[in-house]
Amino acid sequence: MTAMTPGSNVPLSAPRVAVEVSAPVRLDVSGLLIAANGKVRSDDDFVFYNQPSGPGVTHRSGGGASPDAITVDTAAVPADIEKIVVTASPDAAGATFAGTEPTATVRDADTGAVIATFTPPQLSTETAVVVVEIYRRAGAWKARAVGQGYANGLAGIATDFGVSVDEAPAAAATPQAPPAPTMAPPPPVPSVAPQPPAPSLAPQPPAPPAPPAAPPGSGKINLDKGRVNLQKNQTVSLVKGGKPLLATVRMGLGWEPAYRGKDIDLDASVIAYGPQRNHIESCYFGRLTILNGAIQHSGDNLTGEGAGDDEAITVHLGGLPPEVTGLVFTVNSFSGQKFNQVAKAYCRLMDATTGEELVRFDLTGAEPRTGVMMAKFVRQFSGEWEMTALGEFVDSRTVKGMVKPAAKAL
Repeated sequence: MTAMTPGSNVPLSAPRVAVEVSAPVRLDVSGLLIAANGKVRSDDDFVFYNQPSGPGVTHRSGGGASPDAITVDTAAVPADIEKIVVTASPDAAGATFAGTEPTATVRDADTGAVIATFTPPQLSTETAVVVVEIYRRAGAWKARAVGQGYANGLAGIATDFGVSVDEAPAAAATPQAPPAPTMAPPPPVPSVAPQPPAPSLAPQPPAPPAPPAAPPGSGKINLDKGRVNLQKNQTVSLVKGGKPLLATVRMGLGWEPAYRGKDIDLDASVIAYGPQRNHIESCYFGRLTILNGAIQHSGDNLTGEGAGDDEAITVHLGGLPPEVTGLVFTVNSFSGQKFNQVAKAYCRLMDATTGEELVRFDLTGAEPRTGVMMAKFVRQFSGEWEMTALGEFVDSRTVKGMVKPAAKAL
């Protein structure tokens, strides 16, 4: 796997690739088939959620539970198409990329193997971004990291590449009252002589502030209304009263033996990562304190019996070093018992000072595997932390074996 930087490229090792674009908020992901003149041949070459297929290119919606993706079958791309441009924009109306870090993952579409990843440099007031290109060079196909932001939304990108944004494409004509097509311009204006689009990188008036409450479907909420119960892949912004939560919090993790089975010894851990998903330190029963005391472990519980948290990890959010941008909380079965022998597994985030429960995630479903990633914390550019419920199972009996899968989950 290659971690790309802006302008870098990698050869594609598979004829069919999928480009996923993920972020702590839901994104709309699109693909444009670009000919030698730098434009689409027609609006049919704009592939997005309401027009999900084009020649050799398809859109896959994650439905908010997983990232949207553009899949490219290079053998089926027409000969006069030189590249496929993959774009992303926040799903929420009026939202920008301020405090949101999108990441593109290029995979072998058939095996799921990761070929490359790319996280664009810090974005701010941009409302859309060209993330990567899948392009043809001397008969071979490659992926290039781009990361070019646009202040005038996906409509600005589409216009630059020759898509008509004055009306929806034919494929979107069926009246099903879906969300407004991402490619449509903001409020409709009277039909007058066409105005030339603003240059893609020209300064634009600041977008209106986003509403304080996340709109339906964005999957992101905060702590203002009290305790939050998360479902798998849901995200909560650790913000209360408009301010980032930087107090000391405690992540409690609990479980019970399933069906009155024998005692089960699980180990809770947290893995700290840097901005490039680089492993910094792990806190577990064998190393109870890391990062100069900013993270502390309560110690090992050998049975899982009894009410309440079995193990807890205390995190001083305000005391974490700036190089720590991600935390992944995991649970492992060192003795080899599988998670289908575990009942009532959960994690809950508490204010360590008051004991108030802030966020709870109850693990539903189980797999016969020995490790699970329960939740992750990701630090945003704005300084706030976001917590996402994961519930992803892994074959690993120790925290050491969780380092690589957890990095991919960030």
